[in-house]
Amino acid sequence: METLSFQFPAGAPARGRALVGCVGSGDLEVLLEPGSAGTLSIQVVTSVNGSGPRWQQLFQRLFDGQLPPALNIDIHDFGATPGVVRLRLEQGLEELAHD
Repeated sequence: METLSFQFPAGAPARGRALVGCVGSGDLEVLLEPGSAGTLSIQVVTSVNGSGPRWQQLFQRLFDGQLPPALNIDIHDFGATPGVVRLRLEQGLEELAHD
């Protein structure tokens, strides 16, 4: 198991919370909570050691050119593919947009 931490610029804090996915066969769980203004903090607990560069690239692509809300995101990964990771993050952000 490995724990990874990432930070990105963000806007105002999100107004709500969201939980999407579940830890299980090839899936992951994503918890999104309001964070400190100006900062998007992500913590990933993954079963895939040495995957930090993959996560960094995925987050950079996802947040490039946009200013997401300030969030604390906790990800519990069980070997999910990058496509599933992006899907779950987008689901969580969409859920927050409807609060």
